[in-house]
Amino acid sequence: MTHDSSGTLLPLEDYKRYGRQMILDGFGLPGQLSLRKASVAVVGAGGLGCPALQYLAAAGVGTIAIVDHDCVETSNLQRQVLHTEAEVGSPKVLSAAGAIKRINSSISVIPIFEALTSTNATALLAPYDIILDCTDNLPTRYLLSDTAVRLDKPLVSGAAQKFDGQLSVYNLVLSDAGHDRGPCFRCLFPKPPAPENAGSCEEFGVLGAVTGVIGALQAMEAIKIITRLHDRKPMMLMYNALSVPPFRSIKLRSRRPSCPACGTISPSECVSQINEQDYVAFCGGPRPDWVARGMEGAEDGEKRIRAKDLKNALNVPERRVRIVDVRPSTEFGIHHLPGSINIPLKELVANPSLSNQATLHSGSAEGDGAGGPTDTYVICRLGNDSQIAADVLRGSAVQSVVKDLVGGLRAWATEVDPEFPVY
Repeated sequence: MTHDSSGTLLPLEDYKRYGRQMILDGFGLPGQLSLRKASVAVVGAGGLGCPALQYLAAAGVGTIAIVDHDCVETSNLQRQVLHTEAEVGSPKVLSAAGAIKRINSSISVIPIFEALTSTNATALLAPYDIILDCTDNLPTRYLLSDTAVRLDKPLVSGAAQKFDGQLSVYNLVLSDAGHDRGPCFRCLFPKPPAPENAGSCEEFGVLGAVTGVIGALQAMEAIKIITRLHDRKPMMLMYNALSVPPFRSIKLRSRRPSCPACGTISPSECVSQINEQDYVAFCGGPRPDWVARGMEGAEDGEKRIRAKDLKNALNVPERRVRIVDVRPSTEFGIHHLPGSINIPLKELVANPSLSNQATLHSGSAEGDGAGGPTDTYVICRLGNDSQIAADVLRGSAVQSVVKDLVGGLRAWATEVDPEFPVY
């Protein structure tokens, strides 16, 4: 250990700065010195990464690397608490690096504005003691787990969606000797789910405070490992904001001998596997682009209708029009087209005749018995669920003309009504 000019092991101001944690039993001066010498790589500067970075920086972790290739968007601000309105459009790594340097100017912050890939992951993460997985996609999770095994480093992994969160430490050292380690991500999930079932915050939503809870816990796990306060028991912590109690823990299994990453494969074979693995293909291909899918088949006038054409149809007085919105009731409550009726997709699939309850948009006809046949238009958020619902209605032979809105209500906002809320 080296002393500064005052003869102390830490700069004099650090004793006052970190005193509240240094006086904790089992932490002390050695714990603070360990934090100062430690280096942590945080992959992802989003909802999980932001609170994790805040607490790592505030605790005095000496070197923090931030890996992310995205830029700040307005939709991030609800949960990614290091970023501000002024940083919209800026790289997240630069925004986050500036924020944590303002929290603690004495630490070293290394922003890495680069996408993590199978070819660069080992080199980028090798210099750091601990890796935090604060990402939101399965290919990167598998890549980070394999890389952590290859580098013999613990991986603190977090996830959050809706009201739920999850926390685990993979490849955790189980003894002082360091030879025994806990399972990796592949041990628990050898086969990934289909991309359509993986989901994201954009599709399913997330409460911002949930990412704050999990991100802060990721920082806590890293601090416990660095200061030797961790009990070295591999566990998975499950969190639900609406449950009582909100936390429950599950003991993780031991390593699978047949695991291709941490089982019997040698380090040289493991790095070869990482370099050659197509992680996106392994996870079933890229995450579906639901916006693009909602626009497919736009020229099929028999089944689909453009936003401007729907507007024109609604403005024909003698035309009998029925609008069925198949979004979840919560989304319908955010905003909807006047005169539309909400029948969530699952309910409509189970009972197509429910669509007959939809309000007719024409003022010239009173109910289904008057005028000519009724045209049914199905709408949703992006134009995907509406295609499923329209096919169901056409197959039920209940309606005559059935079309769905190309691009959904997002297209309506873009092409017809710029004041219509987009979420």
